[in-house]
Amino acid sequence: MRPITALRLGRVSNLPTTWTNVLAGVALSGQAAEPSLIAGLCAAVSLFYVGGMYLNDAFDRHIDAVERPERPIPSGEVSATTVFTLGFGMLAAGLVTVAALTLLHASERDFAPFAAAIALCAAIVFYDAYHKENPLSPLVMGINRVLVYLLAALSCGGSTVLQHGPLLFGCGALLCYLMGLTYVAKQETLSRLKNTWPVALLTLPFTHLEALATPEGALVYALGLGWVLYALSSLFVESRRNIGRAVAQMIAGISLVDAILVAGQGATTLALACAAGFALTRLSQRYVPGT
Repeated sequence: MRPITALRLGRVSNLPTTWTNVLAGVALSGQAAEPSLIAGLCAAVSLFYVGGMYLNDAFDRHIDAVERPERPIPSGEVSATTVFTLGFGMLAAGLVTVAALTLLHASERDFAPFAAAIALCAAIVFYDAYHKENPLSPLVMGINRVLVYLLAALSCGGSTVLQHGPLLFGCGALLCYLMGLTYVAKQETLSRLKNTWPVALLTLPFTHLEALATPEGALVYALGLGWVLYALSSLFVESRRNIGRAVAQMIAGISLVDAILVAGQGATTLALACAAGFALTRLSQRYVPGT
């Protein structure tokens, strides 16, 4: 398999959004985290994400043969068997990474992070296998990203963080954003959206007005709101309508949602790091398609 094929299969341009999910989960936990733990979690979720993207193409190969014949499997660039093997292999490697991190960093034998990682793998496989005909697939996709928040938070503070209000709000905000995004993504092969009401879910993160308490927070809030409105113009302005472009833009916007939620916790340095993740995603999407 050629390197560019491997990159396209994994949609690696979107990886920075998983790293900012980790940063947000850490900030929302209200706990401190060692840099080595954060780096290890970013490596683990990268494996989960890329493995999940591989499995997405493997499970969708017959549909892609009709709707997206340029994708690597239907175009003959790589076999489905190879993609399945690599996809499941990366999920397994991610689990091993989380297990090692849990053993090294967990206090009082709290293995909640590993349980979250198992749940994340199960959600990834379920989504990949059944998302096409499942009306609840936007919810399942949202749960995937929420589990990244929980994995990061649990790795920092153990099970007690599940009672932390900012984490619970952040999970709800991210869930709604991903549900709205995934609904739009399901229409990518169409010329227009069938229904528009789920797009309203994208707005929930912007009710987090605590982000406006600092100049840095106000900056990332304005950037996030402006970017989502700009992405929506690719859906609703007829002269600019391009659903695929809007989806890629909104995927990059995940990092701005993270930045807003982090800024609301007063963690301005991490919020700016999340904003940098947005910029890196957009730059990477120029070279490797995000959808």
